[in-house]
Amino acid sequence: MYNRRMTIIAYEVTADGLMQRDDAPASLDGLTAQLSDGFYTTFSSLAQGTKVLGLRAHLHRLYGPAKERHLRPPVGEAELRKRIAELIQVNLPYESRVRLILTKDTGRLYIGIQPFTPLPEAVYANGVQAISAELARTDPTIKDSGFISQSAKQRKLLSKDVFEILLTKDGKILEGMTSNFYVVVPQNSFCVKEAQNEFCGTVVTAQRGILLGVTRRVVLRIARGQGMKVEYRAPSLSESFAEAFLTSSSRGVVPIVSIDNQPVGQGRVGRTTKMLMQAYADFVTEHAEQIAEG
Repeated sequence: MYNRRMTIIAYEVTADGLMQRDDAPASLDGLTAQLSDGFYTTFSSLAQGTKVLGLRAHLHRLYGPAKERHLRPPVGEAELRKRIAELIQVNLPYESRVRLILTKDTGRLYIGIQPFTPLPEAVYANGVQAISAELARTDPTIKDSGFISQSAKQRKLLSKDVFEILLTKDGKILEGMTSNFYVVVPQNSFCVKEAQNEFCGTVVTAQRGILLGVTRRVVLRIARGQGMKVEYRAPSLSESFAEAFLTSSSRGVVPIVSIDNQPVGQGRVGRTTKMLMQAYADFVTEHAEQIAEG
């Protein structure tokens, strides 16, 4: 039975237009594995397929490394925006999840697109479970498709009960497999009052050895804007966390209530995470970019 919400269509972007690929990958990772190693980025559309949060930064993940390696993509950023906007219209009234891949060897450019299924509200209300794995990116400054095959063994651990794999090194949590990771550590001497609520603690997240996500930059900006303190270091698995959460472009802010089968804080979504989830949602509504400029 044809399931529109799961269908992935892949295209090669050429100077003359879009050329649909004959293969039908089961996932965006499956599409990426079919191609030679490259740089990639993934995001979801908003506002009836007209906007994306941080699209300029997403495109820089391709065009920045391409320039450094003297690769010449078949189209420039402005033209690629037009192609993306065109494809996204096909999935309406659903939003779209999009992956862009630029191969390292020839600079060929591909688009994988599927209708976007938002996470159930229960995920944000109740939080998720994560487990840790000793693994780190070889080159964390670049979103390299080679990391998908490098982490294939760990990705198989994802299940109905395990939402994310946390990458660790020497017992310290760097990031999620497909996300950035944060904790809130208790610090009663640093509190922020908002209406009837008081948020006490510091947001801690790694700064080195990780891929600096587009959503991460926004969330940390929001945290500081709310008067919160941000500390850059990789939190230790042995620490006591009041709260934990992850961020990604397609999922926003997702609360983590358990790591390695141990509860985080009280084992429920904390006030600071709830505040950041709502503030992020408001930011997205106000600041998402038009896909096709002009």
